[in-house]
Amino acid sequence: MTSARKKAAETMARTDLVIEVLDARLPEASRNPMIEELRQFRQRPCLKILNKADLADPAATQAWLAFYQRQPNLKAVALSAKKAADVAKIPGLCRALAPHRSDNTKPLRMMIMGIPNVGKSTLMNALLKRKAAAVGDEPAVTKSQQSLDMGPGMTLTDTPGLMWPKIEHDSDGYMLAAAHAIGRNAVIEEEVAEFLGALLLARYPERLKARYGFDAEGLDGHGVIELVARRRGCIQKGRGDGYDLEKASIIVLTDFRAGALGRISLETPATRAAMLAAAKEEAASA
Repeated sequence: MTSARKKAAETMARTDLVIEVLDARLPEASRNPMIEELRQFRQRPCLKILNKADLADPAATQAWLAFYQRQPNLKAVALSAKKAADVAKIPGLCRALAPHRSDNTKPLRMMIMGIPNVGKSTLMNALLKRKAAAVGDEPAVTKSQQSLDMGPGMTLTDTPGLMWPKIEHDSDGYMLAAAHAIGRNAVIEEEVAEFLGALLLARYPERLKARYGFDAEGLDGHGVIELVARRRGCIQKGRGDGYDLEKASIIVLTDFRAGALGRISLETPATRAAMLAAAKEEAASA
């Protein structure tokens, strides 16, 4: 990661514009602070792409777009990298953010960045209209930088998905794991599913009833996973025939990632502000 950061900093020096890909369901949790640090140091404009918007709560996405549009030298757009009409808007938005390249004397040099598994490679392939990057539903598929011609007067540098060394807030870690930005080997899926279950209870209880057929009233995150195990027949044979909570956890996480629970956002600007305020208060009293 140190080597990738150094390489990214070198490329940033030769870049006109940063395209940062975020997960629309958790935009701030999926934002690598290192990218912002590098971008601000070089004073580069940024197009923030809230990808997977077709999986996110539309109201939450609109709130995030308004939040980002208030920030200087920055434009935000919500889209799905799998929809050609959405992707077709990106070159024009990039040119508007870098008007000094509008005379075509030099190409507009763009750098696409983001954490693992936010759909960066899918987006890049759609922009180039060919398969130039490996795509997979696992974090860290892209391993090295590559610079590509995106058409007349535009070049695009793809970068590996960059995670930062320490995730400051536990809830961010759980959200990233729920969205599969953190690999299975680094998390306990039952804990992640219980976090997700508790969040769904608080904000989308009707989705649990619609998907799994039980009333969520009076439950906690663990209770959600236990009921899913019961409803889906997840029995742990050979161990007292109890419920297989790991299997039930994978069912809930897979349903969320695939959109089977409906369009869900794990954070909004309001919940983010409340979380940060609580963390600040806790740090002050420690």
